[in-house]
Amino acid sequence: MTSFDTSPTLTAWRALLAVAVVFVMLATTGWTAVRHQPSDEPRTLALASWARGSVAGHALPDADAPPRRLAQFFATLTAAQRTGLADKYPLVVGNLNGAPVTLRYHANRLALVQARAVERQRMHDERLSPDGRAEALRRMNRFQSMLENGRHILAFDPSGKGRAAEVFGDLDRAARVSVIVPGVDTNLLTLERTAPMVNAAPVGMAKSLYAAERAARPGTRTAVIAWADYTTPAGIGVDAALGNLAERGAVRLNALVGTLPGDAPVSLFCHSYGSVLCGVAAHELPSRVTDIAVAGSPGMRVENAGQLHTEARVWATRDHDDWIADVPNLELGGLGHGADPVDPGFGARIVSAGGAVGHSGYFEPGTESLSNFAAIGVGAYASVSCASSDSTCHDGVATGGRGPGI
Repeated sequence: MTSFDTSPTLTAWRALLAVAVVFVMLATTGWTAVRHQPSDEPRTLALASWARGSVAGHALPDADAPPRRLAQFFATLTAAQRTGLADKYPLVVGNLNGAPVTLRYHANRLALVQARAVERQRMHDERLSPDGRAEALRRMNRFQSMLENGRHILAFDPSGKGRAAEVFGDLDRAARVSVIVPGVDTNLLTLERTAPMVNAAPVGMAKSLYAAERAARPGTRTAVIAWADYTTPAGIGVDAALGNLAERGAVRLNALVGTLPGDAPVSLFCHSYGSVLCGVAAHELPSRVTDIAVAGSPGMRVENAGQLHTEARVWATRDHDDWIADVPNLELGGLGHGADPVDPGFGARIVSAGGAVGHSGYFEPGTESLSNFAAIGVGAYASVSCASSDSTCHDGVATGGRGPGI
């Protein structure tokens, strides 16, 4: 279920499920229990400082407060007060759903500058191993790249392997918003990649989709978010066979979508394990989410689209040589992710992935999968190319029909 091609065999996957069964049994008996140690991660320290802070003599709201409560708080502040909080607590303000978008961009630039300085020091820290110093160099280079002019970082947390989100387009004024939800092995070091894997990483996916949407409907203001702001499984391991990280990520995704500015329709494009997350999140998504499209999906933790309990249209695609097709579509004791979304019996609208190659090629320019995603993202449903197994995938949508069965 990785976002990158690893071509696992059916036998290997079944072996993984067997190992996962043992893991779950041990976990439920307490064998895997660990003690919680105090954390010195940057954002943990920033949150502790925020909890003691104040503005104009009043305590700051809980950083975990509902996003709408946070939005109300920022609306009561002057511009100088808002900027002052971003300057003092960049790792907090930059990640608060409910804070103004442009304020988050500002805060995250400051946080990136600070994080870059930390990694620059670590590069020369003789107490680190050569591998540790090499990783510091890679992280420093990543943060430097994220600081380039014109980049809009909506979320940034350097803790651990790190999380981030980036916006392409004007999110405040967008008439249509698309959110890319990537799969496993996504972190700050894999947020973007170089050729030939550019469009297999979240930033490349988002850039590619943004360009395709603008080409599909030049007159429509669009924004695309590369949302790598959840903890993903590391490789094809036990976490990839379970839904725990998807469940936690779903909470974060719903919080994001629930506080996006304006009222523009939102489309989710969920790749690989990201489709598991979208399946878990579906029943609580705000009504402005009109479309959920999954690519290379191992399942959405349901047996059919109706069980997602969403009014959003559900779309699915898979390339003919995507190794994910070899993964057993089952769910047993929490292991596995349920039925195959491209099975006609699932009830999704199945669209063509012509031209895509393997598990990571769905956002490559010139592919039917990308053209279809762009059409869905801008609402040009009549332009969607159906898969041969579902020649009526766009029936009912051009006139405003909604729901997986319409």
